[in-house]
Amino acid sequence: MAVLGVALAALLAFANRKFFVFEDPRIEQVEELLPKSNCGACGMPGCRGFAEKVVTGDVVPAQCTVSSPEQRQNIADLLGVNAGNIEKKVARLACAGGKHVAFTRARYAGLKTCRAAAVVGGGGKECTWGCLGLGDCEVVCEFDALHLDAHGLPVVDADKCSACNDCVEVCPKGLFSLEPVSHRLWIACKNKADGDTAEASCEVACTACGKCVADAPPGLMRLDGQLATVVYELNAWATQGPIERCPTGAIVWFETPNKALKGAAAKKILRQDALPQLH
Repeated sequence: MAVLGVALAALLAFANRKFFVFEDPRIEQVEELLPKSNCGACGMPGCRGFAEKVVTGDVVPAQCTVSSPEQRQNIADLLGVNAGNIEKKVARLACAGGKHVAFTRARYAGLKTCRAAAVVGGGGKECTWGCLGLGDCEVVCEFDALHLDAHGLPVVDADKCSACNDCVEVCPKGLFSLEPVSHRLWIACKNKADGDTAEASCEVACTACGKCVADAPPGLMRLDGQLATVVYELNAWATQGPIERCPTGAIVWFETPNKALKGAAAKKILRQDALPQLH
């Protein structure tokens, strides 16, 4: 038994030496400096994966958008690298149809989640492409960056948003996307109907009238089916001009990441009460 024990110990010692995989101790040090939210905003499966990539030089510390500037600099100082500069991204909602401007066609009385409502006739909203306002996005946001306003519409706090992608994944209507803050021209609608039908369903819907396309620099905007779209590859040309004649205010200009402006021709919405049910 003694001989067998010695033999097994020797075998284990040999295997340990043979198959030993060196791990850079800086990985753990970097991980300790990260917020440990494991949100995936950096594109890695978690903070550990990000730490490994930073140590090998595949990504820069600034790619962790959840970390504070001080945290990123501490990581850069530890590794002796530049912290880098990554443009901030924020979650944007392609809908402005709160209860005061968008009609409902049926009262939904089921489980109070957007995903549950969406499978029951689309959720009861007349504009079947619009936000259902039940707050799934608010629930999943771990950074307190999303809240429903008085009209049941999600509002993103760009200062708190980490671009973690959770709201993008949870929205059953696909209304959220992560956008660089430089994308200041924004279509706050995802209309899938003809113009008359869209406006009869929601007062602030994009009707594909084409005025924005005519007023934009060549190639910056186009009509894609029943919806105006922005060609962000040409965003260097972007101006506030395309919003000015939008009759419904569906196209906005982000003066700051938290402040969206409508054009002069946009209808003024004074109503605060919810619109009545159509049917």
